[in-house]
Amino acid sequence: MATNIDKDGVVNCKLSHVTYSTLMIFLRKLQPITKLSARIMSGRSLSLSPPLPAAKRRKLDDDWLTPDDFKNGVFLAPMVRSGSLPTRLFALKHGATLVWGPEIVDKAILHSTRDVDPITGVISYNGVSRAIFSTHPVEKPFLIYQIGSSDPDLAVQAAKTVMQDVSGVDLNCGCPKPFSTHSGMGAALLTNPDLLCAILTALRKEMPPHITVTAKIRLLPSQEDTLKLVERIVNTGISALTVHCRTRNMREKDKAVIERLREIVDFVRGMGRGIAVVENGDCKDWEDAKRVRQTTGADSVMIARGAESNPSCFSPTPLVDVEKTFIPSYLHLSQYIRNHFSLTKYCVNQFTGKRVEVTKTESQCIRQALSKAKDFESLKELMGSRSGEEELRDIIKAIQENSPRKHRMILEPDSSTLTDTETAEDLSLSTPEGTQNPEPPGPGAPFLPNDIEKLAAMIPARDNTTPTPISARPQALTLT
Repeated sequence: MATNIDKDGVVNCKLSHVTYSTLMIFLRKLQPITKLSARIMSGRSLSLSPPLPAAKRRKLDDDWLTPDDFKNGVFLAPMVRSGSLPTRLFALKHGATLVWGPEIVDKAILHSTRDVDPITGVISYNGVSRAIFSTHPVEKPFLIYQIGSSDPDLAVQAAKTVMQDVSGVDLNCGCPKPFSTHSGMGAALLTNPDLLCAILTALRKEMPPHITVTAKIRLLPSQEDTLKLVERIVNTGISALTVHCRTRNMREKDKAVIERLREIVDFVRGMGRGIAVVENGDCKDWEDAKRVRQTTGADSVMIARGAESNPSCFSPTPLVDVEKTFIPSYLHLSQYIRNHFSLTKYCVNQFTGKRVEVTKTESQCIRQALSKAKDFESLKELMGSRSGEEELRDIIKAIQENSPRKHRMILEPDSSTLTDTETAEDLSLSTPEGTQNPEPPGPGAPFLPNDIEKLAAMIPARDNTTPTPISARPQALTLT
């Protein structure tokens, strides 16, 4: 090794080729020890299992969504609580083309801290006492992050906060719940089209081109007003538009008026921008999605209640006997990725499906055990011996081997055209009995914007945080 001192007094060292090679070998051997020390110092438990498989490296452009990726698909709708990370992962495993996360209010995510779990790979945006939003790298190419906002600048800041972990952002323009509308967000934007379009324009202008910008709206009472609003929204440069085929004032048991969507689809196609129109409302599963597309002509279909009941509904052959074929797996995965138990329990209590081998009595016993459970440990007998790590490995493998974006619903060329004897009413789907609309109108839904202040005064004081009631994250799990 040769050394010299330059005119500024800086010591320069030149390593011989042999010395340099020896140093590199030493550093490579030291690296695993350094990582192990960091793991120990962080207080995390050590796993003797091999690491989870990393996502296959692809060209960057392959991960970018385009308007065509929103066509011929069946999507998981954004749902508060029910759209949590475990549900999204299982939906992708069973064939969902794309998945939407639950609506997150812009201000909530801005004050969060991004944390990566070195064992599971889960990425959490944590607030003071809870996780605001959680995701996993394997879902990134298929994940749309939904924003609740009534301010263009805040919407852009919120989108930039999470853009490294998602493929697109969606503006919620249809939620009729008071927590959204009293702040001018959600369905309140339908009667303030200038603000709605300003937010979308700002998002499209400020976000990098590989992050798609989309919007989800509800129908306006007047079809003419709906078309005018749709035209303005499409002209903001969005990649897709989802239409929940209910108006803001329609109640949870009201049948979605999906027959109104065909005129909207034809109108958007006539604009010549290649924008996908996605139908949402009264679709239960993959087979129902075919009927909805035939009725409406929509490019894709979004499922909410059907997925809330059975996340495998995106498969042409959804799981039956979910008490034994699905619920144990869901519990194992939720425990492993540290999904809060109360949120997990809420989702599991919604799961239903066709029973083939499970008797009604067995189902009732399982439901009773779930209702009494206070934590994952109290459900060990129901969960069985399979581990959450195995569940996550299977999901990653399934997604890598059969990309959800290749799971397309290609209809026959003339299948979107009604015959002379068919009408939209014949093919429309009614709201399944005994289910709840994932976006039920709250008591303030009928009010117009000039009543917002009156409505806000009726609601207890609260800050703009995520509607998902997730409490503090549990302690780290110890793998044995």
